[in-house]
Amino acid sequence: MDNAYIFGIASQRNAWLTARQSVVAQNVANADTPDYKTKDIAPFEDVLHDIGVRLVTDNSAHFSIGGEPSEGVARTGQRDWTVETSDKDVTIEEEMLKGGEIARSYSLNTSIVKAFHRMMLNAVKG
Repeated sequence: MDNAYIFGIASQRNAWLTARQSVVAQNVANADTPDYKTKDIAPFEDVLHDIGVRLVTDNSAHFSIGGEPSEGVARTGQRDWTVETSDKDVTIEEEMLKGGEIARSYSLNTSIVKAFHRMMLNAVKG
């Protein structure tokens, strides 16, 4: 199942959500630190755009858009997430809202992966 593209993107999204939660926790922990400014991570959509996600064929029988088939399957690759510092002071309320957003996104991501996994199992069972 490693060759299923949605699992790769879901894994990247979970890694991004984990990193973002860590940055939010760091913001909360340093809320009372003098001159500490809010940090956040670039949106996941920007990360996917920067990585240059593209679909490739992994079998010579598949159609290829650019002529010759490419090797492998679509991958996003591993990377470090860029942390951006803003000029705003930390507001606990905003950080708690970000934490809730991260939790909901993680739950949605997990639900999508579970549904896709069930769909694949049903397809294999016939």
